[in-house]
Amino acid sequence: MAERDNRRGGGNNRREESNPEFADRLVAINRVSKTVKGGKRFGFAALVVVGDQKGRVGFGKGKAKEVPEAIRKATEQAKRKMMRVPLREGRTLHHDMEGRHGAGRVIMRSAPQGTGIIAGGPMRAVFEMLGIQDVVAKSTGSQNPYNMIRATLDGLGKETSPRMVAQRRGKKVADILGHKEEAPAPEAAAESAEA
Repeated sequence: MAERDNRRGGGNNRREESNPEFADRLVAINRVSKTVKGGKRFGFAALVVVGDQKGRVGFGKGKAKEVPEAIRKATEQAKRKMMRVPLREGRTLHHDMEGRHGAGRVIMRSAPQGTGIIAGGPMRAVFEMLGIQDVVAKSTGSQNPYNMIRATLDGLGKETSPRMVAQRRGKKVADILGHKEEAPAPEAAAESAEA
């Protein structure tokens, strides 16, 4: 009988094999109740954001009778629904953008190095899991965390990098950025100095 107990207890280490490259953040947990003949039945709904902190992020929601099971379901759903977002220098957004979902509306702006993440609640979780270090964001409209996260991901889905724009237009990245054309030609500079 002791052998059977050892065999039973030793083989259930399946939770260790989950992907360690993904970090997750519990954003909200909501207790809901259903009134039945004998009283009330309680359940829990969890909202989780998952990301690799290198440009991939996703969110999921799970419902269960117990909190850990709801979190596990939400995490699994988030891993299945991940999206890739191009980042500038691996730390901020390429350009300013706006995202909407229902009554939720968010404005996101790229920021210089050292700014940090200036964003509220659910948006901060998305940016941290995405790996953004410098961003300024403002939520106007719905304060519902579900709508705020969906609006944030809607805006991030609209982001394009110079490489994507160049590929779509059939040009080089230098042509899109236009750094070399801003400096005046040496002849033009000499003529303006003489005049």
